[in-house]
Amino acid sequence: MTVLIDPPRWPAHDTLWAHLVSDASLDELHRFARAAGIPERAFDHDHYDVPAEKYDELVRQGAVPVSGLDLARRLEASGLRVKQRDKRPRLR
Repeated sequence: MTVLIDPPRWPAHDTLWAHLVSDASLDELHRFARAAGIPERAFDHDHYDVPAEKYDELVRQGAVPVSGLDLARRLEASGLRVKQRDKRPRLR
């Protein structure tokens, strides 16, 4: 059971963003995010989008830094990956 984070490199809203995922369960991911103070609105189907300024803090709290490619591969292998075509608009 591991929470993974990739480097912040996705630009949006005047910052760079990283992805936070679990390779074990969405419950684990949600627990970690709640404990880290990440808002629920940051969850996007199979990951949390987190701003660059939270990266070091999340690593200190136990997220394991991995490359974007490794994160994607491990998420896929976990069975938790939601394919782009499977994504539906979220209700807010």
